[in-house]
Amino acid sequence: MAADATVAEQEYLESMFWIDEAGLPMTGANIARAMQLSAPTVHEMVGRLIKDGYVERNPDKSLAFTEGGREKASYIVRRHRMIERFLTDVLKIPWDEVHEEAERIEHAMSPVLEERMRAAIGDATTCPHGHPIVEGIRERGSLLADVEVGADVVVLRFENEAEELLHYLMDAGLHPGLAGKVSESDKDHVTIKADDGDHVVTYSVAETVSVRADPAPPPRAAIPEQLVLSSDRYGR
Repeated sequence: MAADATVAEQEYLESMFWIDEAGLPMTGANIARAMQLSAPTVHEMVGRLIKDGYVERNPDKSLAFTEGGREKASYIVRRHRMIERFLTDVLKIPWDEVHEEAERIEHAMSPVLEERMRAAIGDATTCPHGHPIVEGIRERGSLLADVEVGADVVVLRFENEAEELLHYLMDAGLHPGLAGKVSESDKDHVTIKADDGDHVVTYSVAETVSVRADPAPPPRAAIPEQLVLSSDRYGR
């Protein structure tokens, strides 16, 4: 394996981890969609990632992390989510503004600053959007779009962290931990009735919100493969 991943490789590994975590196949097409890049560009970088020992090809042409590649990707994502939590909790930046800011900071951060940030966020276990900072403690949940009317829900996380979508979710009053009941749901909109009022999102956005539901619908991938919501990036 290469001594250290380049910044470009780190960005790919981060996107690939998100794709895998969301339950989508780790393919060149999904990477291209997530990163808004051309297929030839992705193909070239995937070749570098394979050569450097971070990923390998499965017989069906999909990709998988090597043991070292998954460890590296998990570390990159953990650091990103830790920075988001620091920006929100310590610097008081609204949670719908920290994702892209964390992207700018993470590649230039020194080990000393990283340790100071970790100490500052204390025992926080998730990023402000509900994703676990430490891999392996992710509650799967259900997609809000699939939950039946009358079910009790608690918002777990926002699967798509495109900044324009986070702005939309904040404006709608949704946040991780919000508890309520699904009062309306159709192919246009889904409404959560909570103590502070009704929170309405479009059906396509509800497909990116994971909730703990009672009763719970059958599980499916956290991001539908055909879903594109952002002109910038559709996830991470």
